[in-house]
Amino acid sequence: MAADVSGAPSGCALTLLLLDAARAVEARAEIALAEVGLSLAKLGALRHLVIAAEPLTLSQLAERHCCGKSNVTQLVDRLEADGFVTRVNDPEDRRTVRATVTPAGRSAYDRASALLAEHERSLDDRLGSVPRADLARGLKTLREG
Repeated sequence: MAADVSGAPSGCALTLLLLDAARAVEARAEIALAEVGLSLAKLGALRHLVIAAEPLTLSQLAERHCCGKSNVTQLVDRLEADGFVTRVNDPEDRRTVRATVTPAGRSAYDRASALLAEHERSLDDRLGSVPRADLARGLKTLREG
């Protein structure tokens, strides 16, 4: 990988390094989550249902999860098959279906959160002296663009 005189990656090397690092972190997180029957996509949807004050319509869940309604429908199908989510009728509109987390889903979410916390501690150990807050701030800046 090419570097400038400061040792920093030059040209497109930094972009490729960031993408490679993101893929590696994602792959390790997916492996950890598989222990509790979740993926990052499932965990993201489950998270929104756990923190919601009430069952969410699939449209609300799609909006919060930043994906299309058909993707959320498939996610909810898989989460429901796993016993982590159930569909409930909307009391005000029979045509609308809402998703809610089950006790098994809440338990899986709690276990997954603990696994990812351990995963993040491992990242902290590997990063060494780079403070987590500085890294998070830099990554958020890159995401916001």
